[in-house]
Amino acid sequence: MGKPYDTLEEVIGIRDSVGSLKEYGVSYRQVDLLCDGGFDFEGIAKALNAKTKLVTIQRSKGYATRPTLSVKRIGELISFIKRIKPEVICMVDNCYGEFVETIEPMDVGADMIVGSLIKNPGGGLAPIGGYIVGSRECVDRASYRLSAPGLGKEVGASLGINQQLYQGLFLAPTVVAGAIKGAIFAANIYERLGFDVVPNGSEPRHDIIQAITFGTPEGVIAFCKGIQYAAPVDSYVTPEPWDMPGYDSQVIMAAGAFVQAHRSSSPQTALSSPPTPYTFRAASRGTMQNWAF
Repeated sequence: MGKPYDTLEEVIGIRDSVGSLKEYGVSYRQVDLLCDGGFDFEGIAKALNAKTKLVTIQRSKGYATRPTLSVKRIGELISFIKRIKPEVICMVDNCYGEFVETIEPMDVGADMIVGSLIKNPGGGLAPIGGYIVGSRECVDRASYRLSAPGLGKEVGASLGINQQLYQGLFLAPTVVAGAIKGAIFAANIYERLGFDVVPNGSEPRHDIIQAITFGTPEGVIAFCKGIQYAAPVDSYVTPEPWDMPGYDSQVIMAAGAFVQAHRSSSPQTALSSPPTPYTFRAASRGTMQNWAF
């Protein structure tokens, strides 16, 4: 439901890639959201068929400018899907949404939610990793695919970073709260300066993403350079767009952070080709010292 995050396109096989699900015979159908961000319930009902095993729901807007899905709306969608096909697995890509609301998609019927530890739940400390939460069957099946049948989650490298993972998780709600404050602050400033922002300064928040449309790649690059220059860490570094693996457009990031590439503190954008507007997407951190990010 909705376009998946950019780096999942080659995993699924939307963009051809070696080792994609498409190569293994897994087919994929996408039902886009309506122009107003609503669900295309008629299209969803038509897409569900005898071969449908899993429905994935993209919670966050990613690089799009659509509204992020609230947990309540996700629950309504899951209920609709389950009425048509009760046995289908409903999986939610929960990235950037963790701890923003008082409930999570598992509370409204999701069978499985997945996300990244270098975003909200890592609290700015986890240097790598992801998580899977769900029914025992879903988690077991995912673990067998990750390692080997019969072994599952009983084996695997911890990389010696368990302490950082737990510390990050402990701090995550506080970091997310600061991120939301920073995003609201940025939205109000840029809205008053005449830029298009999603969400605006007064709309409800369902993830920590703040999108600001600059209209030109030069504007985005200049903005990211300004963020980096004002950062307390690595202020001497000049960010430049580059061809990052997993994306079909160049990506530029700015992060004055102690943990490299941690998305709870890094302004980031993909410089897509027209007609997509050049949008700066910030996962914010909440302190003015780092431009509220």
